[in-house]
Amino acid sequence: MRSLAAAVSFLTRLPLGRLVSFDAADVARSAGWFPLVGLLVGAICAGAAFLLRAHLPLALVAVILIAMDALLTGALHFDGLADTADGFGGGKDRDDVLRIMRDHAIGSYGGTALVLLVGFKAAAYAALLGGDRWFVAVLLTPAMGRWSILLLTAALPYARKTASVVSDMSKGAVVWGTLILAAAVAASRLWSAGAAAATAVMVSAYFGVYCRRKIGGITGDTLGANVQLCECAALLAFLWTGGR
Repeated sequence: MRSLAAAVSFLTRLPLGRLVSFDAADVARSAGWFPLVGLLVGAICAGAAFLLRAHLPLALVAVILIAMDALLTGALHFDGLADTADGFGGGKDRDDVLRIMRDHAIGSYGGTALVLLVGFKAAAYAALLGGDRWFVAVLLTPAMGRWSILLLTAALPYARKTASVVSDMSKGAVVWGTLILAAAVAASRLWSAGAAAATAVMVSAYFGVYCRRKIGGITGDTLGANVQLCECAALLAFLWTGGR
């Protein structure tokens, strides 16, 4: 399971990389496992919510879930959202957008995006935790976010001229990743899970078109931003449908 270990090590801070050595090529080949890694993150967060929700205010539990996500992933996708917001918000043209996105400093657009993201997720998780079927939403939402990476890498070229793990990801990975997510959605036996997945597809399609127009494709930062956007959309779909 070398490729699965590579996927876990690439998307999380879990120390599998100490047990199995891998390189960029292994990471590129591991993309089909990304939704399963999302399920792992979701399972850890759902387990924490199960232990905490009876003892703490739901709003506090929601904030803890967001903090756990950031810690488990090294805030990888939070950083992607901030960089993308700064680049798209402040860039004058394609080259300027890409230049700003490489800057590790967070500007006003990026800071605002992070505040809105955390506020949205905290409110959504708190509302879901007050219902009966919160477990599925907490479990599946991270998987849908990681699945969205495969949707964009299959549809769009890499925007930068330099080599990247993103540019080497196989378009066929979306098939395996979709099978994993579809199995999880089917196992939930909730039509709201299917609605959440469909919402992630729509958000990815819209954001992909926007990225193509702005920078000619995707980067690691835009993939991270789309993960966050799709997770927000999935949470909204679970809330909208009442988790049925």
